[in-house]
Amino acid sequence: MSLKAIIIDFDDTLTMSEEACFRLENRALAKMGRAPMSREAHKVNWGTPIREAIQVRSPGVDPDEYQPVANRVHQEMVQNGEIDIVSEENLACLDQLITDGYRLFILTSRNEAEAAHLMDPTHHLSSRLAHFYYDGNTSHIKPDPRAFDNLLNDYNLRPNECVYVGDSPSDATAANGAGMQFIACYESGLRGPEHFDSHTLDASINLFTELPQVIKKLR
Repeated sequence: MSLKAIIIDFDDTLTMSEEACFRLENRALAKMGRAPMSREAHKVNWGTPIREAIQVRSPGVDPDEYQPVANRVHQEMVQNGEIDIVSEENLACLDQLITDGYRLFILTSRNEAEAAHLMDPTHHLSSRLAHFYYDGNTSHIKPDPRAFDNLLNDYNLRPNECVYVGDSPSDATAANGAGMQFIACYESGLRGPEHFDSHTLDASINLFTELPQVIKKLR
């Protein structure tokens, strides 16, 4: 079965997000009158859905109170060009994959408020993606392998026709469980091969721009 679809994680795969999100979360906590977290505390459970993660990063915080504050800060940072910037090199990489004949998808654990601006028809990702999946239009979120179910059903794809590209063990867990190939991206520097010892990797990349050449070897 030939490869038809490339599914890509957004944060720290297509764009480097951890440092910007660290600033975002501390700005939101400051608006709530709470003490800032350390960068180390942020990194420990980076990749965990924010509702769970923030309760560890800022013990005692009410996630229902935190989320709307964080959403407002996020929008301010988007408008100021401080977050969610996809580099020209990575956009060119997406264009090359499309030229090579693949359908491209994003699958992220972000919620709708965190992802809405990325799905705007005027956004530079819009014309490059077949669809954008997030916590809101999927029945499950990573690391549950069923996170891919909606995508597979919507586009009549089989798992062995897809590859998922991500930066975290939870990405690998989801892809392995779904029966699709997985490529680990180490560009953020937050994780390396040792973090995937218990997972199956079909390939790895140090830079997202290496993806087209690596994909050719998976055919």
